[in-house]
Amino acid sequence: MDFTLEALETPALTKAHLAELLFEQIGLNKRESKDMVEAFFELVSSGLIEGTDVKISGFGNFQIRVKAPRPGRNPRTGEAIPIGARRVATFHASAKLKEQIQGGLVVEAAEDAGETTSAEVWRVGTE
Repeated sequence: MDFTLEALETPALTKAHLAELLFEQIGLNKRESKDMVEAFFELVSSGLIEGTDVKISGFGNFQIRVKAPRPGRNPRTGEAIPIGARRVATFHASAKLKEQIQGGLVVEAAEDAGETTSAEVWRVGTE
């Protein structure tokens, strides 16, 4: 099954777009699609709020990092302002995702040169 994002009118991938893709490409009804997308993001969010890492195999890891307090300044006035400790969410792409992203560059460069790449051969073989 091939999932495509060509139907997106904007570069932002929204929950509504994800639900629409589930509806169109998998065949879930619209309510089930919306509920599935909401449940997925609720699961990721609740894990991060609890402070646990969220690992999505083949995609990457979402982690919570605690940043220490530090001195800052107002760029407009130059006034010193303390920045308190805070928790921030970070994302680290998996090796598989990084490889796929880099593979896209190889495919584009090869296509520009008129060459056939192993990724292109694989893509054709899977269709």
